[in-house]
Amino acid sequence: MGTINSALSIMSGALDADQEALNIISNNVANANTTGYTEEVPNWQENSSVTINGVSYGQGVTETGATSVRDKVLTERLDQQQQLASASGSRLTALDTLQALFTPASSTSASGDIGTDITSFYDSFSKLEAEPTSSSYRQAVLSAASTLAADISGAASSLASQKSSLDQEAAGVTSQVNALTTSIAQLNQQIMTTSPDSDAGTLEDQRQADITALSKLVGINQITTENNGLSITTTSGALLVSEGQSFQMTNGTESGETHFYVGTTDITSGLTTGGGELGGYLTARDTDITGALSSLDQLAYGISTSVNALNNTGIDADGKTGTAASPLYIFNEPTAETGSAENMSVVMTDPNEIAAASSTEGTGGSSNATAMYDLAKSTSAELNGQTPSDYYSSFVSALGSTVSEVESENTAQTASVTQLQTQIDSLSGVNLNDEAAAMTSLERSYQAASKVFTMLDSIMASALNLGEQTTVS
Repeated sequence: MGTINSALSIMSGALDADQEALNIISNNVANANTTGYTEEVPNWQENSSVTINGVSYGQGVTETGATSVRDKVLTERLDQQQQLASASGSRLTALDTLQALFTPASSTSASGDIGTDITSFYDSFSKLEAEPTSSSYRQAVLSAASTLAADISGAASSLASQKSSLDQEAAGVTSQVNALTTSIAQLNQQIMTTSPDSDAGTLEDQRQADITALSKLVGINQITTENNGLSITTTSGALLVSEGQSFQMTNGTESGETHFYVGTTDITSGLTTGGGELGGYLTARDTDITGALSSLDQLAYGISTSVNALNNTGIDADGKTGTAASPLYIFNEPTAETGSAENMSVVMTDPNEIAAASSTEGTGGSSNATAMYDLAKSTSAELNGQTPSDYYSSFVSALGSTVSEVESENTAQTASVTQLQTQIDSLSGVNLNDEAAAMTSLERSYQAASKVFTMLDSIMASALNLGEQTTVS
């Protein structure tokens, strides 16, 4: 049967358990505004009962420590969405800068309206066709050509500068990744040592904060290991953290661009498609800007070679026909398509060298000027079977579609991140109303145990004094 001593022991344990639980609730309240803090709840364990003469007697309760309220599935989903949103966000920023280069009448544009330049250039031959001997119309052709060449080369130079800037930003991510993976490995070691089979509290909060920061930089996968540890790889499988050990990411230059390595393995391709800010930088650098430069090169090459070819076969104002030794080139003749845009320029300085007449006409003829004007309406293999204006319009339209698509993706992914974060905050965040209710309940439990303790103390005093309460108080 139960004794007064056992009852006192049970109440004493209840007071200790309530006090420890109150300390946990107080800590929650104190950290209500601490970023990354996860609410903790006390764990209660019934003490083993005692059986006397076949009758079991309870021995009270023990508070065995706090457990953080976590949902690892939700947290991993948040990290996955965060790396997608970070990738589309950094890519969108680069795309907005890229698109501004080709926005007509944009005060922020580094170049003029190339589409208008193309039309003006070919239209200048229409005017020359009407008056092939006019020096002002000849000069107008060279001026229009210079404007077109300057704007195309200016846009290409701006793209090259943006590509270089993105390359530097991408390279700068390496040190951030290494700092985080080193910290995660150290926290792994601490958690595996101190809490291999239980929640590690603030240590796990710190580790999760580092993982979240890492997922914003690169795409990652998480693998739970024994003793509450973690291994982390890139989405393509490159190992960054294995429990207490981290593997440093390095970078180097190949063909003028930054590449990324773990050990001796080049992981650049996997990082590009993996997500995170770095994935967005690399996608913009290697796909968007490289594609835009290629399109400009194709445009510059197509215009330059077709115009030069016609002008070189005609007769200029001085009766001269172009030769291999002394070609009548309006534009700097490209030797290859790559680099044509950035190197595009007008090499002709004498407007009399414009060959408005065909080889069968005199110097006052205009058939060749007509042919060069007709290039505006002619399709060519160099421009994918399109006219120069149509080719440029298609390029700008495709760029706009890409920007719109990435913007929509980023909006949806950011909304998903917000929704998941709200769910996690609702589950794991500190709600002061809930903490107040828990604290009130624990205080009353503490008061009840105290009252029982007082009653038992009074009963014990009566027993010691054989009913004379005044003897021992």
